[in-house]
Amino acid sequence: MSRRYDSRTTIFSPEGRLYQVEYAMEAIGHAGTCLGILANDGVLLAAETRNVHKLLDDTFFSEKIYKLNEDMACSVAGITSDANVLTNQLRLIAQRYVLQYGEPVPCEQLVTHLCDMKQAYMQFGGKRPFGVSLLYMGWDKHYGFQLYQSDPSGNYGGWKATCIGNSSGAAVSMLKQEFKEGEMTLAAALALAVKVLNRTMDATKLSAEKVEIATLTREDGKTKIRVLKRREVEELIERHNAEEA
Repeated sequence: MSRRYDSRTTIFSPEGRLYQVEYAMEAIGHAGTCLGILANDGVLLAAETRNVHKLLDDTFFSEKIYKLNEDMACSVAGITSDANVLTNQLRLIAQRYVLQYGEPVPCEQLVTHLCDMKQAYMQFGGKRPFGVSLLYMGWDKHYGFQLYQSDPSGNYGGWKATCIGNSSGAAVSMLKQEFKEGEMTLAAALALAVKVLNRTMDATKLSAEKVEIATLTREDGKTKIRVLKRREVEELIERHNAEEA
């Protein structure tokens, strides 16, 4: 039945579905896991990194976590080339806002601008939806620490903890059980992220080479975005393994 309606993004099926958007969501479902957790004193993003071929030159390497401006970063799951286009667009929107208003763009406004662009790509003929979902972490003076997720359809929402990519259903179920609202510190969020990735990733054993973690905190009135070094990730994994044992 779908073959009659999935050749154009602008054609609805009799059930009211846009099949190309569902195909884009399916592509994200096969991508590496990315999760975000909102804590009282910061936000974190954790992403499963792909296995890098030993012959690949690592001077140019596309990471899973991208810094957008001084107050925001994002993680992506899906088609990397689509992600590069969208992250470049996010950086442009953020810098234009600074140039025009002289202050950083509010987090939700930046997400909304990009989602408007995503929605346009499934409304006009000759285009296809971007096959990528994004998790955004940020801070602004209006709402403090924030975590957002956006889909290929242009939908977005704010979350306390969420996951996209492979095994996202199992990860979200674990986060529902383990997330303690009001008590979640950044240290507890890091331990929870490692625990969830350890249970849901396809790899038999979690290792620092397969995980990338970034944190966003506030220090001395400035936002600090930091990608954890491999040694720090190894310590988190060792601590988790010791607790499990």
